[in-house]
Amino acid sequence: MVNPGLNVGLLPWLTLFSPLAAAAAILVFGIHHRRLSSSLAVGGLALSFVSAACLLLHVLQHRLILPIETAVTWISLPDLTVSFGVLLDPLSLLMTLVVTGVGSGIFLYSTSYMSDDPGYSRYFGVLSLFAFSMLTIVLATNWLQLFLGWELVGFSSYALIGHWYAKPAAADAGKKAFMVNRVADFGFMLGIIALWAWSSPLASERTFSFQVLQARLPHLLEMGWLTPHVLIGIGLLIFCGALGKSAQMPLHVWLPDAMEGPTPVSALIHAATMVAAGVYMLCRAFWLFEHIPMALQVIAWVGGITACAAAMLALIENDLKRILAYSTLSQLGYMVMAVGLGGEAAAMYHLTTHAFFKALLFLAAGSVIHATHRQNIWELGGLHKAMPITSWSFLIGGLALAGFPGLSGFFSKEAILSLAYERNGVLYLLGAMTAALTAFYIARAWLVAFFRPAHDSHAHAHESPSVMTGPLIVLAGLSIVAGYLGLPTFLGEHEAHHGSPVVVAVSLLAVGGGFGLAWLIYVQRAISSALFLERFRGWVWVLERKYGFDQLYNWYVDVVQQRVIAQACQLVERHLIIGFAVNGTAWLTQAAGRVIRRCQTGVIQQYALVFVTGVVVLVYTAIRR
Repeated sequence: MVNPGLNVGLLPWLTLFSPLAAAAAILVFGIHHRRLSSSLAVGGLALSFVSAACLLLHVLQHRLILPIETAVTWISLPDLTVSFGVLLDPLSLLMTLVVTGVGSGIFLYSTSYMSDDPGYSRYFGVLSLFAFSMLTIVLATNWLQLFLGWELVGFSSYALIGHWYAKPAAADAGKKAFMVNRVADFGFMLGIIALWAWSSPLASERTFSFQVLQARLPHLLEMGWLTPHVLIGIGLLIFCGALGKSAQMPLHVWLPDAMEGPTPVSALIHAATMVAAGVYMLCRAFWLFEHIPMALQVIAWVGGITACAAAMLALIENDLKRILAYSTLSQLGYMVMAVGLGGEAAAMYHLTTHAFFKALLFLAAGSVIHATHRQNIWELGGLHKAMPITSWSFLIGGLALAGFPGLSGFFSKEAILSLAYERNGVLYLLGAMTAALTAFYIARAWLVAFFRPAHDSHAHAHESPSVMTGPLIVLAGLSIVAGYLGLPTFLGEHEAHHGSPVVVAVSLLAVGGGFGLAWLIYVQRAISSALFLERFRGWVWVLERKYGFDQLYNWYVDVVQQRVIAQACQLVERHLIIGFAVNGTAWLTQAAGRVIRRCQTGVIQQYALVFVTGVVVLVYTAIRR
């Protein structure tokens, strides 16, 4: 029970700033004290989680009417006032609990996983900054505050993905994630500025506030100040932000490479923070997108294509973490597709359940890597007996990911597929195909890594310590029960999309078929995987090259940017700026000086001659007139 006399006004600020305080304390006091740094990080995020839970209980107990906004003035200019605060509504409360709850488990897990890392204190300092950045996005009251958190998340992810900066692949992955997201964020920034510029005909009334814009938007459309064409442009520019952060095609290329960072970072990015920020932003701004049917169609198709295409890439991947990375791309596609189909509550529902089972899968993968120091599934095997908690945890997470009946992923995925079945048959087929592919590749990963007999002995492998297996057990429980917590109702979903018999039957067939086929190929050996690879050799060639996106971007950088744009800029700089503007100005000044110098000889007779000549010219001119 929450004390009714509790000062609730401080709880939102405590939720937001506890991780930042932890990061600052680590920088000042804990940078050379490993145990202190991890304790501050875990304690800071745990305090945020407790504060958020108290807020939720207080709202439920006292039946407070949401949203509630508390803010202070951040920027104050003659025609621009921006606040910094906390917006509490069902969406932000749920997301805050996911970020702080799942994040606390990952922080705790990291204390053991990173125990031998020389950058231990730096890791926890940046991890705390990362959590604060994500909470700034989640609790933001306006677009400018959200963008501040958005860019801080980008910086923090760059530092965490490249944590092992002495390793070239990790350093390159961090830079790649940072640069790809900068491309997307430029469009996002333009969309925010455009929305502010069209938020009112009067400069003094323009605003970044979510609540003010939501209330004002229908009136702006009705009076004709904000035209549909302008609104389409604004919506697509804002969607660029989600395209980068949530790694939707064609800006998905950074996410698989981000696996070069520590596994707990992968779990945090994929489950509850960075990639979830894009989907959360779309749900936060759904009041804008619901007025832009064309933008919603684009969003739905981008999500549907990403879901299916990423699942196909996971089919031939052998790195355990990269398989999970492609599964994240695919599941994010589901969520984005749901938003595009008008089901923001379904998207948030799946985002929440996905946070539990994806964190579970990544932490289980980290447990395997911690025990064996290997990530290739074909170099593993036989781990089910050696690491039973890890194995069962991975299996539960995999079943939830595939949408096995009764687990959380089944309910949230069915909500999306039912929505697609009602509103877009082609996208439903893409979603159903993705479900079958998901079941197959996650079954393949578990059967090969855990169940299949190992080629070489893993007798040295042993179960991870309790500080690592404890979060696995908790997340496994949440992956089972999260579907029964009434999350859609809490999010205000009034229109239930119950799965029709066709949707349920197809989903069950997809899950059963995917697991059954993986069993026949990798355990029973009744079907040859080599035969499949040979029969679909052309398609496998395409998948091995990841649809050519990386090659295309490399060509663009090497040829278009470096050879064309850079050389053109070099020519302009050398000949126009330096040769003409700089050197030309100097030559002109020098020439003028030489002319003036010839006029200033110091000979009195010459000056007298010029004077007399001038007088004659003036007299002659006067006479002619």
